[in-house]
Order: sequence, then C-alpha cells, then structure tokens
Amino acid sequence: DAVGILILCLVSVAAALDFKYHHAEELEQYLKGVHAAYPSLTHLHSIGRSVEGRDLWVLVLGRFPTHHKIGIPEFKYVANMHGDETVGREILLHLIDFLVTSYGRDPVITRLLNNTRIHIMPTMNPDGFEATKVPDCYYTRGRYNRNGEDLNRNFPDAFENNSASIQPETRAVMDWIKNETFVLSANLHGGALVASYTFDNGNPVTGSLKGYSRSLDDDVFIHLAKTYSSNHASMYKGTGCDNRQTFPEGITNGYSWYQLEGGMQDYNYVWGQCFEITLELSCCKYPPADQLEKFWKDNKVALIEYIKQVHLGVKGQVTDKNGNPIPNAIVEAKGRPHVCPYRTNEQGEYFLLLLPGTYVINATVPGFKSMLKTVEIPDNTGNFSALKQDFSFPEVSDQIRSRIASCPKTPLYQELARASAAVKPTVHILGLMTVMLVIFK
Repeated sequence: DAVGILILCLVSVAAALDFKYHHAEELEQYLKGVHAAYPSLTHLHSIGRSVEGRDLWVLVLGRFPTHHKIGIPEFKYVANMHGDETVGREILLHLIDFLVTSYGRDPVITRLLNNTRIHIMPTMNPDGFEATKVPDCYYTRGRYNRNGEDLNRNFPDAFENNSASIQPETRAVMDWIKNETFVLSANLHGGALVASYTFDNGNPVTGSLKGYSRSLDDDVFIHLAKTYSSNHASMYKGTGCDNRQTFPEGITNGYSWYQLEGGMQDYNYVWGQCFEITLELSCCKYPPADQLEKFWKDNKVALIEYIKQVHLGVKGQVTDKNGNPIPNAIVEAKGRPHVCPYRTNEQGEYFLLLLPGTYVINATVPGFKSMLKTVEIPDNTGNFSALKQDFSFPEVSDQIRSRIASCPKTPLYQELARASAAVKPTVHILGLMTVMLVIFK
C-alpha cells in the first residue's frame, strides 16, 4: 500500500507540471508534492511572507537539503521579483522537476546535487504576479509589490543612501542571505535577452565616468555572464530584442546598460558575499503560456552550467591551534579586497570564486598576524569541488574569538572616493618631506 501511494504521488507530481502558468495555490501544491515525493532530496520552507501574506517559498535540493554541510557550497535562483516578468517563475519549476527526476539516473546531475546545495525561489513577488490580470509584453502594475514598490530598487545601496522603505519581501531575502553561506546566485527577469552583472550603480571610483562600473572581480563576473549566455539557445548572439539594443556575446555590465539604485545583485555581492548576476530571459515580460516549453528548452542547459560555477576558485576552513573553527576571520585574494570584507561563517569556512590562475590568499584573524598562501587554482567545476586550502592559526586559542570586521551599512564607495581623494595631498606632503630630508642631510 505504501509503495502504491508513493508511486501515485510521483505520478501525480509529474502530471501536475505542464507548460502553463501556475498561480499561488497551484505553485504551493506543486512544491509540496515534490517534497512529499522526494523527502530525502528536498527541503521546503517559507523564508517570509509578502505584503498580502503569501508565503515566499524556497525549495532546497541536495544530498543534505535541510542544513549546510561543511565544504558544500550554497547556490540560489530567485525569479519573479517583478511580478509581471513571468518566464523565470515557470522555468524554475521545470528545473526542479528536471533535477529531482534526474537524480540517481543522470551521473552529472547526481554529482551536482551530491556536491551542491541548491535553493530555488520561484517567486519573490507573488502578490505582483496575482495582480497581473491582463498579461502584457511590456509593462503592468504587477511589476511592483502590493505597496507599489519596485523590489529591485529596494535593497541598501553601496553608492547612495537608498531612501526606499524596506519591504517585507526584501527584508525576507536579506535575512535569508544573512543566514546562509550563499556563494553564487542569479535572479531571473524578463523584458530583454541578456546576462547582466555587477555593478548596477557606481561612481568615479568604479569607473562610472567611462560608463562602466567595475568591481575588482570583474573577470569572474564576465565569465559567469558568458557561461549563461553561451549555453543559452540564442542569448550569446547578442541581438537583443530590437535593432536599437545589442549586447556583444549576450552580456552587459549593469551600469553600462542603465544605472540602477538599490538592486539585489549589488547587495548580494557587497553585503552577502555572494556573486549574483541578473538574467533577462524573454523580450516579452509575460508571454503566452504556449511559449513556455520553448523557453524551458532554450534555458535548460544554461541553468545547469551556471550552477556548476559555484565550484570555481578556492574554499577551506580557518581554525585555531586546537582545530576549532574561527568565525569572522577575513579571507580574500590579494589585490581583491572587498569594501565589506569577506569573512568565514560559523564553521570557519570561506568560499572565493576565482578563475583558474595563481593567487595569494590572505587570511586574517583581527588582532593577529595575517597568513598568506600562494595557490594555483585549476578549473574544478567539472569535478564539483573548488580547490581546498585551509588555514590554521597556532597563536589563536578557542578562548579567543575573532572580532567582527567593520562592515558599515551606509553607502561604502562614497567613503572610498573621499579616501582616495584625501590620499593625494598626503602623497605630495610625503614627497616634499623626503626632499627636505635629503637637503638637510
């Protein structure tokens, strides 16, 4: 009887997911059905509620779906933060279906799920989706949440004081980011066909005067965007959606496309220690349901190849002389300091996305001498494991806990701009003092 019920459950889950739009109750029912059919491979939870009280569902997939496991990176996909941009919402449901039905059958998907914890949020703005009564290719008020706020303009900004009132959906995602060790992410949109990457905002420090806002990890972001576009059926062609808009290789720096304040991808990178890109998947924001199958086929390979990139670079643990983990130690590649320093989690773990090459990794426990290690990073994405490099601090005992590195919540890059400007006269003064000393000698 139990076997029969399980088989019936599996069949009903598979049968339930056809190529149509799934409204709130159907979406919830589908996710609960998947979890019931694959309880050891999935974990379903709500990270919060929308303004109208709808759950913000996240399905977690992996060998250890309920909790973080040391050495296994955390990945996430978020769709439908603009309620009227709907393709991502549906293809993430089909991605879930593909992953759970391929596990144990497809060796690549099996290894991917054994070595990665994948979080999928089909809709960040369920109220906006339900409010979009008449689908439109260009714009509806369903873009916004129930309070009329654009959720992709609602996060703290690294360059300007964002005056927007933080919405429940935004707060839920911020708390989610804080409570997980996310390494890589993408958020799915519609209205164009391109992979866009950090920064969305900027100032002269990041190159805004030249029309491009560059992070210190720009090479990694370009690689991530190209990974998606080159594995997509047509995004790599860069033709865009009309003759006025072209994107070479199907990618763009966010700021180069258009300046955006309070965006989610910049927030992930600056404060969440998570590299995120924005995927624009359809020229039409809310296309007819009969096109959804083609959208799934166009994106299927790219969605999987992008997840694999969470295994780029280097990872490891920072421990004290007794082998105990040290939380809040700063670990960064030399020459790539983050304005908000990247720190180890409660298990003393760090994950740094870096392209293959030679790097010096700098581990610092505040109050102690830094430890430098030179590493040669291969491309390990095919092996589903970044290079492992641990750090042990013999001077640190478990009685001493690392102080949390300073990470202001106010705009950061303005301070950096002022600091860089303030350095200039100091350099001149030092030069003058050197000349004076030579003269006196």
